[in-house]
Amino acid sequence: MISTVIAYVSRGYKELRGEIFVLPSRTVVVIFCLMLFLVPVITGNPHYLSILTLTCIFAIFAASWDLLSGFTGQMNFGHAAFFGVAAYTAALLNVYIGLPPWLTIPIGAIAAVLVSLILGVPCLRLRGIYLAFGTLAFPLIIKDIIPAIPGAGGTLGVQGIKAIVPISSSPVIEYYIAAALMVVLGFIMWKITDSKTGLIFHAIREDEVTVRASGINTTRYKLLAFCLSGFFAGIAGGLYVHLIGVASPDAVFTLTLSFQAIIWAVFGGIATIYGAIAGVFILYSLYSLPEYLSFSISELRMLLVAVIVLLVLFFMPEGLITWIRDKTEKTCPRCKLQNVAWRKTCRVCRVELD
Repeated sequence: MISTVIAYVSRGYKELRGEIFVLPSRTVVVIFCLMLFLVPVITGNPHYLSILTLTCIFAIFAASWDLLSGFTGQMNFGHAAFFGVAAYTAALLNVYIGLPPWLTIPIGAIAAVLVSLILGVPCLRLRGIYLAFGTLAFPLIIKDIIPAIPGAGGTLGVQGIKAIVPISSSPVIEYYIAAALMVVLGFIMWKITDSKTGLIFHAIREDEVTVRASGINTTRYKLLAFCLSGFFAGIAGGLYVHLIGVASPDAVFTLTLSFQAIIWAVFGGIATIYGAIAGVFILYSLYSLPEYLSFSISELRMLLVAVIVLLVLFFMPEGLITWIRDKTEKTCPRCKLQNVAWRKTCRVCRVELD
């Protein structure tokens, strides 16, 4: 028994040493995930936990935008439409039918997928700035329609939404649920983009005409990107309303939310998934944390974040995380594997690195 455990530990250590710790980016991700789950042990402050829970939810939301716009180049300025539809669906099902959150959240995500299909079909006929402004109109339209729907609560929204975990220790459990979902969904989105489907998404962004000429149905793949992005954004929307307890048009359909997702993803590095997640953790914490550090003038906090974003975009146009990765790692010209920047030869094929 003990020898078996030792064998598994030894094998796990070899995997970590040979596959994870050989690259700084993978090492940082592992450390980040460990620190993420140790936060409640370090501090049980409900204010900090609520901030970090929202950060995890918005990280899923920003990564879902990157999955669509970053990889396929279909610039979506109305991503809040998916978020808001899922939020309202989850809220209505919970309040009027009494379904628990573990059912309302996935159903809300499915509703977001249906909306992404409805919006995606006409939007795929548009290109460039026309696509951007076409998607921009959808959350504005839905925001005006929602208050007129009976039972939707008007401009005040749906009240009395049950928490994900309605017990006294819910801030810690809610944080763990949001953090675990962020890690799992972020990994799934990254694996999608790292697969053959992700390669086609990336090719569509670079040169859609050439991809279509090679026999690939680009319309189907772009529609698939809309649906996947809507699904993950819908998960974030359902989590959000069960956390704050209310779904109102001004909270879930605001254009600010759509543009925040774009800023977070561009700041961290588009077409990476992990860049969008890192962008949320850096910028949202910079804006929210000073509120508890006697720096409560919102205009100054917003100015600080704006200056940081402008400096990063000016000196690192591909994003902060992408810039750091390029400085610490380089790609082998033969096998295309990533290596630490200070290595002289590739860790696999031993080809000399530039």
